[in-house]
Amino acid sequence: MELTLTPDMLLVLGLVGFTVIMFILDWVRPDVVALLVLVVIGITGLMPVDQLFNGFASNAVLSLMGIMIMGAGLDRTGVLNRAAAFILRLSGGVESRVSLLLNSTAGVLSSVIQSQALAALFLPVTSRISARTGMPLKRLLLPMACCILAGTSMTLISNSPLILLNDLIASANRNLPPGAQTIEPFSLFSITPIGIPLLLAGLGYFYFLPRRLMPDDAEGKPKVTPGRTESYFANTYGIAGEVVELTVTADSPLVGMSIGEAETLQNAPLILAIKNGNEARLAPPSDQMIWVGTVLGVLGQRPAVNEFAQAMQCRTGNRVQALADMFNPTRAGISEVVIPPQSKFVKQQVGELRLRKRYGISVLALNRGDEVTRGEDVRKLTLRAGDLLVVHSTWRDLALAAESRDLVPVTDIPTSEESRPGKVRYALVFFALAMGLGLFTDLHLGVAMMTGAVGMLLAGVLNMDEAYGTIQWKTIFVMACLIPLGISMDSTGTAAWMAQEIMRYLGHLPQWAIQTFIAILALIFSQIISHVATAVMMVPMAINIALASGGNPAVYALIVALSVSNTFLLPGASPTMLVVAGPGGYKPRDFMRVGLPLTVIMLVVTLVMVNVVFNR
Repeated sequence: MELTLTPDMLLVLGLVGFTVIMFILDWVRPDVVALLVLVVIGITGLMPVDQLFNGFASNAVLSLMGIMIMGAGLDRTGVLNRAAAFILRLSGGVESRVSLLLNSTAGVLSSVIQSQALAALFLPVTSRISARTGMPLKRLLLPMACCILAGTSMTLISNSPLILLNDLIASANRNLPPGAQTIEPFSLFSITPIGIPLLLAGLGYFYFLPRRLMPDDAEGKPKVTPGRTESYFANTYGIAGEVVELTVTADSPLVGMSIGEAETLQNAPLILAIKNGNEARLAPPSDQMIWVGTVLGVLGQRPAVNEFAQAMQCRTGNRVQALADMFNPTRAGISEVVIPPQSKFVKQQVGELRLRKRYGISVLALNRGDEVTRGEDVRKLTLRAGDLLVVHSTWRDLALAAESRDLVPVTDIPTSEESRPGKVRYALVFFALAMGLGLFTDLHLGVAMMTGAVGMLLAGVLNMDEAYGTIQWKTIFVMACLIPLGISMDSTGTAAWMAQEIMRYLGHLPQWAIQTFIAILALIFSQIISHVATAVMMVPMAINIALASGGNPAVYALIVALSVSNTFLLPGASPTMLVVAGPGGYKPRDFMRVGLPLTVIMLVVTLVMVNVVFNR
């Protein structure tokens, strides 16, 4: 029977179009857009109100929350630091071996840790490897990120579209046409025979990739990223000079000024620390006052600092004395941090964040693409995902600030006092327990993952406040709020109508051609909107196309879920790519040059292996 458009179908299509446009334009945060769509579905009655918020208690959302908590537990106990040491020891410093081992380790771990979180956790690991081997960071980060994305397809627990897949299949089963066979959900490791070839394809691609296709080393930058060395920050960002102590005299114009006012003076050096009486602190807030006898710790070239001191009638010291403890390199220094996609700092001005007052962090420079901004101009910039900040702070303050996940250290800083290496056995035991429950029992995946998370909390691997901080609530809200949109596409017949219209043009084609079309369409949409949103919108349609063409609905649904994760072409298409874009200094053409052949390879491997495994 031919379907015709109904008002409900038009409304659902309108919501889908609205979601796509808003995600592309990025005028409003994606989680706000998803919440708005959820409210409209409830107001218009597309779903019963008592089912509207079921997405927040869905198997996918609970699984993702448990996985995020367990991933943070593994990081807190130092598992990743041990992985870095293992890579260095096993590779012997040989570049080809280092790259292969790094990509393999990250790829395998990505099967059980969410890709975006793993990329952030591996940034300092990769920086440490780069510093110790002399390999350019730029040749390490992009292959690592691509292999992380390839490895997420080995299980159903680290890839958001795959986590969501069984919920979408359950929704489709409730709306199957009469006589259609129920679609079986996927088990935890049922897609591993597909994921392993995908990861091996990624590893092989970068192992045999000609050097000329890899991103070129940036001009003017050193070949090594040597952690916190002065030469690196001087050559890369123009942050040169030394720390000098200035003592404010009674005749100084600085008396009665705030730090913020002093920083706006002509040729003012960077003010990194202050001491009033017996009280000293790094990163003084802009409203901190300067008085007679105040000691300022400033960074700059000695001649320029001396000239400023003379103009401001301050005494200069030959060496750092009053603030020596503040600038001890084992306690504090300059580092790089990246702004991840889920950060609350995105779309806020640097000055409005008051990082010095809140976290004790001074922002010295901002690197965006090829453009480096320094000094007072940084405060006026609005942050974007992927921006790289150069900051000065104590290592402890930086580690505490990083716990919020609003910024991710790139530099290999000394281990935080909050690390709990003594809890590593508990972390591994409860992680293994969660995997075992998911694989060998009939428990829902959400229950299995939450069991591991709760076990880590009870064992003291994490405390509850830390667990709350590890959950990326933006991702959770987008997923939970868009699930009803996918259900509405099924229940209103919109997905069936779209499948019907597509089959008018593709009905004469063989199965492999229809599957290729679906995979490419999912791939294109995932480059411009969220991969979760693409999966929500396309899985119901793909299932209906399979039913109409006589194909296997499970195969079509899986092809969509795997294809939307094939996001190697644009940095903005994947939070994982955005995490490494800034630290690696990559340009859009780098992603296209490396990502286009890899995308084609992954597409072919996906289509072949899905049919080999599930259409036997």
